[in-house]
Amino acid sequence: MAVVDSTMHVEKPGRAAAYMDWLQMLTGAGLVLFMWSHLVLVSSILLGRGVMDALAWFFEYTYMAQVGGPLIALVMLVHFVLAARKIPFRMREQKAIWKHSRAMRHTDTWLWLVQVVTAMVVLILGSIHLWVVLTDFPITSIKSAARVQGGWLMALYLVLLPAVELHVGIGFYRIGVKWGFIRSDRRGILKKRENIVTLCFIAIGFITLLRFYFMDLF
Repeated sequence: MAVVDSTMHVEKPGRAAAYMDWLQMLTGAGLVLFMWSHLVLVSSILLGRGVMDALAWFFEYTYMAQVGGPLIALVMLVHFVLAARKIPFRMREQKAIWKHSRAMRHTDTWLWLVQVVTAMVVLILGSIHLWVVLTDFPITSIKSAARVQGGWLMALYLVLLPAVELHVGIGFYRIGVKWGFIRSDRRGILKKRENIVTLCFIAIGFITLLRFYFMDLF
């Protein structure tokens, strides 16, 4: 009886795949830090209009906003292209991963699925947000409040905010697991801490949106 080699159709990862994994990790870590820093800076409106306007002026005066905005957009695109190598786009693949996820009941697998879904949301809605902001310099608290109070952008931010925070929070945890920074015996406690951090950032984001929504434009 012939013996079938079960690995005959499995391609061995090459050096290029390793480099792309490293680049995916680095761009992902950079975006995590940017998203958290961005939310903290925007939430400066909670300290007053003058604080946010002063920060915005500084970033524009030093051209960090003009250069950093397009650079972040490029990093987002590169990160998505690298991550898309492992995303199941075909219907058959999606059914298979859904079936296996339900069968295994593995929390980290579900987290990966949440990250895939939120990645699509962030890519589309985040691109719209970047375009709106980068084509309307200078950045001011009044302009930000007007956008939130203007209608459809408020709905966009209500979807984008939790999607971003879930994506980067899970991404931060999965980077630690994949690259060995988080040991298996520490996963449980670090998941709880990551959930707390994510919920805190979402709460800060919602409070910031409410501040913009009820802010006097005159």
